[in-house]
Amino acid sequence: MKSRLSTLCLCILASSAALAETIVVDDQVKLRESQVERPDRGMTMSAVEKRFGAPASRHPTVGQPPITRWDYAGFSVFFEKDRVIHAVATS
Repeated sequence: MKSRLSTLCLCILASSAALAETIVVDDQVKLRESQVERPDRGMTMSAVEKRFGAPASRHPTVGQPPITRWDYAGFSVFFEKDRVIHAVATS
């Protein structure tokens, strides 16, 4: 479980690299270029929905500060309160 959590944290941190997505090959985290357009850090929820449409799914807010995840085809968006903190390519 700790290994999965560490990998997830590394993936989220590495996803901030411009136009790159994180993959795991032979238990090693690697980056590859991504053509998936994603929201920019700091965008509001309403701006994301206006630009990318309604998400395929919205996950309940958790924690303090409140973190929310929206899933789209090809990427997930993580919000703190109503602002994007990460947008991660998923496919």
